[in-house]
Amino acid sequence: MNVSVAPAAGGGGVLRADGEPARAVTDLAAEVRRLEERRPRWVWADTREVYPSLLAAGVRPARCHDLALTEGLLLAHEGRFGEPRSARAAYARLRGLPVPDDPHGPQARQATLFDEEAPEPDADLVAEVHADQLRRVERTADPHRFRLLVAAESAGALIAAEMARDGIPWRRDAHDELLTGLLGPRPVHGMRPARLQALADEVAAAFGTSFNPDSPQQILRAFKTAGVPVASTRARDIRQADHPGVEPLLAYKEMARFYSFHGWAWADQWVRDGRFRPEYVVGGVVTGRWATNGGGALQIHKLMRKVIVADDGWTLVVADAAQLEPRVLAAMAGDGGLARAAGQTDLYQALAQVFGGERDNAKIAMLSAMYGGTSGDAPKLLAVMRRRFPLAYRFVEDAAREGEEGKVVRSWLGRTSPPPSSGWRELVSGPEGGRAARDRGRFTRNFVVQATAAEWALVLMAVLRGLLPDPARLVFFQHDEVMVHCPAEQADEVIAAVGRAAEEAARLLFGATPVRFPMQAVAVRCYADAK
Repeated sequence: MNVSVAPAAGGGGVLRADGEPARAVTDLAAEVRRLEERRPRWVWADTREVYPSLLAAGVRPARCHDLALTEGLLLAHEGRFGEPRSARAAYARLRGLPVPDDPHGPQARQATLFDEEAPEPDADLVAEVHADQLRRVERTADPHRFRLLVAAESAGALIAAEMARDGIPWRRDAHDELLTGLLGPRPVHGMRPARLQALADEVAAAFGTSFNPDSPQQILRAFKTAGVPVASTRARDIRQADHPGVEPLLAYKEMARFYSFHGWAWADQWVRDGRFRPEYVVGGVVTGRWATNGGGALQIHKLMRKVIVADDGWTLVVADAAQLEPRVLAAMAGDGGLARAAGQTDLYQALAQVFGGERDNAKIAMLSAMYGGTSGDAPKLLAVMRRRFPLAYRFVEDAAREGEEGKVVRSWLGRTSPPPSSGWRELVSGPEGGRAARDRGRFTRNFVVQATAAEWALVLMAVLRGLLPDPARLVFFQHDEVMVHCPAEQADEVIAAVGRAAEEAARLLFGATPVRFPMQAVAVRCYADAK
């Protein structure tokens, strides 16, 4: 059963089940909780707008269909990249009305409330757009796979909202102790921490003049004045300069970056009630990987893992997939030899004998095939791969050729790569055309693998979410790694659930395959102990 949902002011809303007229309810969360016993699929315009109020009321539906995320997937598949994907925009296209831009920020969102061309999503509008999306899914190259993609993307939206609300356990006292040890006491607003200022003074002494080491322009000017100009303020360019200010400047830049990304002001903004609460963006990268809207959750510094500590009596189950992308390639290509090697826990070790007995050679060959590497020993190792694993080699080579020809490629479930820009088409017809074509070929060769790996991870999380015992919660996800916060006595059950979810994700995507997707899961008190 599908139930279309349109929230209203004051906690109410309008619901419309399949084959039934829309009906208003005064307490939307209570009605969703009651109907959840029937395991419906909730259909709404945008999970980010509907789900937070349900979560606040303690309601966690099992599944949903997110119209905005699905519209984005369908538009890309139909070759209409970049068109507005909101439910209002989808409805306007369906009815031949002027298509509104997607809202960006509260002011834009408020402005759309007074746009009468395409109404705000109500239950009937949601149901109509949903029905149209289902018809369009059936017209895709492989509707079965695309339906799984839509379900996984929508489940990801639920999980992202839940992780933002539940948050990552974060010890502010440990964070403050770490920062103080590295930087000195917290400075007053507008001042640098003591150790950062000491490095700035050391830089000034080395150059014989004071300047702001946070300013790229002033850094370049200081090096030029010293008679050792540098090409840029990148660390690799600065490191090449023969000047006594190089080392303190690089130390300053590294410490300043850490202070900016994970300092006290950052914690004031993102850590509340003992939890780090980032805002995740589902499908924020073209390959389907997630992004964050500030907070840097996907770039947690290694030192910061020390302050991620489970609550008393609880534990963190941290799990990551071993060699995910080469296993995905083996499953997609249907290459028997590579698939048999991917049936082992350490795929690279299983391939070592093929590549001269060296595990590192196997790793170089696989990464070069997926990323288009051509330096060092890569060409020789790729020649071995072409002979021994022809289907896998041909799979990524075909994707690269499509990209070089200006075509789009698709993931296993149907996510579509962006088309080339008009600037690329102009460039590819000029003297640098061969290089531009090869660059795009490297992108598309990796897209088919990385996007499918992102799909496997999404399906893994969706399955794991349904297997977790209450009150265990998914609290962190990064590419191929998940973290669950659970009572200590549930640790073994959660670790087993992670393994089952990995197996089920492989089955749902690839059916019967000898490729294994092992998840290395450990229960730890502190995140730093998992690595």
